[in-house]
Amino acid sequence: MLKKLRFRFICITMTIVTVMLAVILGMIVGFTKNNLREQSISMMQAVSNSPMRPIMADKGRDRAPFVNLPYFTVEKLPNGELMASGSDEYHDLTDNEYLTELMSTVSASDEQIGTIKKYALRYSKVSNPISERVVFTDISSELAAVSSLTRTCVFIGILAFAVFLLLTLLLVRWVTRPVETAWKQQRQFVADASHELKTPLTVIMTNAELLSENSSSEAVRTRSAYSILEMSKRMRGLTEELLELARIDNGTAKMVFESVNLSDIVENAILPFEAMFFERSLTLDTAIEKDIYVNGSGSHLRQVIDILLDNAQKYAHSGGKVKVILSRSGHFACTLSVSNTGDEIPKDELRDIFKRFYRADKSRTDGHSYGLGLSIAEGIVREHRGKIWVESRDGINKFSVYLPL
Repeated sequence: MLKKLRFRFICITMTIVTVMLAVILGMIVGFTKNNLREQSISMMQAVSNSPMRPIMADKGRDRAPFVNLPYFTVEKLPNGELMASGSDEYHDLTDNEYLTELMSTVSASDEQIGTIKKYALRYSKVSNPISERVVFTDISSELAAVSSLTRTCVFIGILAFAVFLLLTLLLVRWVTRPVETAWKQQRQFVADASHELKTPLTVIMTNAELLSENSSSEAVRTRSAYSILEMSKRMRGLTEELLELARIDNGTAKMVFESVNLSDIVENAILPFEAMFFERSLTLDTAIEKDIYVNGSGSHLRQVIDILLDNAQKYAHSGGKVKVILSRSGHFACTLSVSNTGDEIPKDELRDIFKRFYRADKSRTDGHSYGLGLSIAEGIVREHRGKIWVESRDGINKFSVYLPL
């Protein structure tokens, strides 16, 4: 998938670059060619208007500049005789056969101004009731300049294409790195979710087979039914957490934002956990500043606090301490921290603690923790425009949440 994505990115980028280079360089050649043609025609018109006066460069501001190209005029008299004059040293004006061919070519054309490619000449017919007169201009230098410019533009285009291709090849991995990371996370997520669902499904199938056997005793049937019920509850809990994560990721979580008293939410969330702390001989210390209001979803903020408290009581050492602090941080924000005594989290694992299905203690699989709680908490805090992080030092693990007031 990533290879195809990179290949498409390179193809699309280079197609755009090729079109842009072709348009820009083509415009340069086209404008130059048209400009040289206009200068040549301007000079020919000047010759037509003043056939007996030398042509000088017009320095007028309102007139188009022109170059002084080699030119000559051919006039066909009423008796059919051809008379040539001009400053062109590259054409034999005494060759009557040559002049006759030029005039025949011009007479056969309906264009007032045209070119004779065979001799690299541009002509302009001059209306005259007495005789037929044509001004010829040598455009070999014009054609050579356009040809040289075209070759230069082609070379520049090929060189620019190669440079852009090299840059694209170097940048494509950097550009697609977020996609690669998301793809790896998705694959890991699917693998972890499948692993978490595999165990309860296996237990359910095994106990279902025991229930289907007629030789099973009543005690076995009762135990099998209980196991099926417990595993079903476990699967439902995992499914609900996965759905909650999906809603948060997609921005479809039903969060109704309003002004809520975070101090009251924290105090109410602590009450159900006091019994759990007592059973594990944990000391609970609280320092909750009164009347701290934030704009958010009360139910989801309560879910964040529940996750942090549940995490603290699970990983705190028996007989240890859990501390909850809520206080203002300046005039525009507040900080909630939940800390507990316990095994320090290695530094290389601190950045992974909020990943899905991650457990700091790999051996702790009580059937109710799937390693999704902190991921859900992070998603909720992110939706509230806040930050969540963890610190671990001196035997204390502290999770902190920063929220705008």
